[in-house]
Amino acid sequence: MAALEPYEDYIRELFHNGKTHDEISTALRQSGAPKCSVMTVRRFCVQRRNLVSDTDLEMAVVSSINKTGPTYGRKFMTGYLSSIGVHAGESRVGRVLRDVHQPYHDLRRHVSNLECAVVANGMWDQVRVDHGKELYLCLYIQEILSRHRYNLSRQPYLQTTSSRNLRVERIWPEVNNRVNYPLKQALVHLTDQEAIDMQDNTVKFCVSNLTCQLSQIGLDRVVQSWNAHRIPAAAGCPAQISEDLLPSASVAADRYEQEFGSSLSREAAFGVDPFHTEEDRSRAERDFAVAYPDPSVIFDNVVNNDHSAFHEALFCLLNATERNV
Repeated sequence: MAALEPYEDYIRELFHNGKTHDEISTALRQSGAPKCSVMTVRRFCVQRRNLVSDTDLEMAVVSSINKTGPTYGRKFMTGYLSSIGVHAGESRVGRVLRDVHQPYHDLRRHVSNLECAVVANGMWDQVRVDHGKELYLCLYIQEILSRHRYNLSRQPYLQTTSSRNLRVERIWPEVNNRVNYPLKQALVHLTDQEAIDMQDNTVKFCVSNLTCQLSQIGLDRVVQSWNAHRIPAAAGCPAQISEDLLPSASVAADRYEQEFGSSLSREAAFGVDPFHTEEDRSRAERDFAVAYPDPSVIFDNVVNNDHSAFHEALFCLLNATERNV
């Protein structure tokens, strides 16, 4: 049905003029449209019967750009809009993106949690990764639980060169462009101006705290957009397994080290927690929340190349922390 998206306005016009699906299909064939059987036209019309008007779509896209920044193209933006209940075809969204913010359009042109994942989505038949060491524990659990897969004839995991990575690993550049790099740019600007001392443990703690909060907001948006965007073909349903079979990260790491006798890099703190009591921490968090009740606004500014809100929020958090330690 994606082949009919360039003809969406024409189909709308025919439909509003009282044409049947059969007549619309005939008109599309005469216009040279591909894959325009009566059944395809019917499905296309049913899926798009609740589409928003051009004016409402334009308003929704403008509002979404303020939250996502310049890196969401028509596919990701269509997915993001769908995730918030605004349904429109990719072609319409692409036209609006070009019209409402041409500079961002031009810029786009030039520009672990294993347990939760398996419980929510099922057991993979095969995990494919490169030869890096950061996923050893994931592969270890995959092998332990391999008998719970559907297809036992395949190896539980496969390590290939990075040049042959699957699509899921190539999503990381999308995450970097939409989440990590804008935040990193704001932090680099602060350090270049010598406005913060990244050797100070309290500074490191506050930088980590705020940046992780904002990263989670951006990552949630990317995931929602990815999950709601159009995917050409389905890949089947993973095998569902009980949550009881999955050990926690620390337990899995202990079992790995006992079995193989080698150590893993454990999670480490960035900076030192300066709070002496939980009450001190709660007071600092309340002080910050009064000044910034909605941290997503900070992220909205960062992805639109306005670092001032991030800088002010960081210093606010630093002051709140220092007052309560």
